Amino acid sequence: MATCKRDRVRAKRRTQRVRSRLGERGRYPRLSVFRSLKYIYAQIHDDVAGVTIASCSSLVLKDAPGDKKAVARAVGLEIAKRAKEKGVEKVVFDRGRFLFHGRVHALADGAREGGLDV
Repeated sequence: MATCKRDRVRAKRRTQRVRSRLGERGRYPRLSVFRSLKYIYAQIHDDVAGVTIASCSSLVLKDAPGDKKAVARAVGLEIAKRAKEKGVEKVVFDRGRFLFHGRVHALADGAREGGLDV
């Protein structure tokens, strides 16, 4: 049990460290990413108003072809499309506790391809 608790504490510290380096809060909305073993989730938050502007996940895109990286790229494209509909052009990328590598990187690339300034 101690190992599990220690891992959770370390993950929370990593998350807080990354968010503290994002710069000015409220200047731009925040594109946050959560990656599980099976799915990937993305949300765009407005921290000043405390609302979620847009969200998308690989659960919604069940019929997306390819491996997990291709699905993550498709989620990035979809979140960019939904953000553009709401009038969001620029966001700051919040990778959370995850490395900017693999599926997280593919999602960011998909959001850029979709027209978001990440």
